[in-house]
Amino acid sequence: MFLVLPALAACNGSDGDPPMAVTEPSARGVEDGETAQKRVKGLGRRQIGTFSSPVYVTAPPGDRRRIFVVEQEGTIRIVRRGRKLRRPFLDISGRVDSGGEQGLLSMAFAPNYRKNRRFYVYYTDNGGDVRIVEFRGRRNRARRRSARPVLRQEHSTYSNHNGGQLQFGPDGRLYIGIGDGGGGGDPFEAGQDRGTFLGKILRINPRGKPYRIPGSNPFRGRRGAKGAVYSYGLRNPWRFSFDRKTGALTIGDVGQNEYEEIDFVRRGRGRGANFGWDAFEGNHSYEGGSAPGHIRPVIEHSHGGDGFCSITGGYVLRHRSYRNLRGVYVYGDFCESAVRGARLRPGRARARRRMGVDVPSLSSFGEDARGRVYATSLSGAVYRLVPRR
Repeated sequence: MFLVLPALAACNGSDGDPPMAVTEPSARGVEDGETAQKRVKGLGRRQIGTFSSPVYVTAPPGDRRRIFVVEQEGTIRIVRRGRKLRRPFLDISGRVDSGGEQGLLSMAFAPNYRKNRRFYVYYTDNGGDVRIVEFRGRRNRARRRSARPVLRQEHSTYSNHNGGQLQFGPDGRLYIGIGDGGGGGDPFEAGQDRGTFLGKILRINPRGKPYRIPGSNPFRGRRGAKGAVYSYGLRNPWRFSFDRKTGALTIGDVGQNEYEEIDFVRRGRGRGANFGWDAFEGNHSYEGGSAPGHIRPVIEHSHGGDGFCSITGGYVLRHRSYRNLRGVYVYGDFCESAVRGARLRPGRARARRRMGVDVPSLSSFGEDARGRVYATSLSGAVYRLVPRR
């Protein structure tokens, strides 16, 4: 199974909550020892706007007034102090092939964006290929003519498994998640092949011509490997994130026909990590091949038993408002729709539970500059996840 954005959205229907409505969460799983004054029993949702097929939310570092919403068709919208601005920050819809799993899929602001105004977008172009492009912003509008190509990955054979995530890591490098090339069953045998960008997380310094490979990358200079490869053995890492406190890396890797998985490693341990695809789907043998030293998922959900179809990786809650939920990683699934949480450690997850809030047609999570977490519904709504006591 893979993420099919518009097709599945039509099956799930739209959310009928009015703007600013907050749903009642479950009280299960509250940590012992918390006082009634500080206890957060779960999460609710507060709608911050309606958009066209939203697939990501982010903000420039240090910018506490604005969030940026990525729309699949090729536009980026600004919400400033709770109000959606009429004009888009960026419109590259003419360059984007949108539909299914394709489109403008995410963006990332440079760590020193306030000074250099550089940001990066991830999209599929009109030929179906993956593109990473640098732009420069100017107040509430991007300079479209400032476009500078950074990276291109051929992806024209199949339209699915494009990956789609950009994140600057705690080391200031740009990390890029690319799927295995599409189809089913890894037809290109890309997952375990370190000589291709497909099925990988890449790590680059985007300020080069067109980019530079950090000297500390695990496969730089190794015969038969691409120097930009950081982690491998991934099927479709649609969403991954770094814990803003610890730097730990967590990946939501979309499964094949039976299992969805969450992968977790401490800061720096993703360097050279093999996450097992296509020898394994979740914890289960898939093709019977080998994946030497692979890291097993900390969370696995089945399609049949759990109702999952396409996992959506999220973020670790760190904003002070989440109180006793700080340190909980939240994630979900496009079909199952419940926001779930767990505390992650190498090799295991504890305190797994539903967080008491659903987001139908869940397409992504995001995080603003304060560390508040958002969830997007492909049917149009963008919510901030809020604590409920």
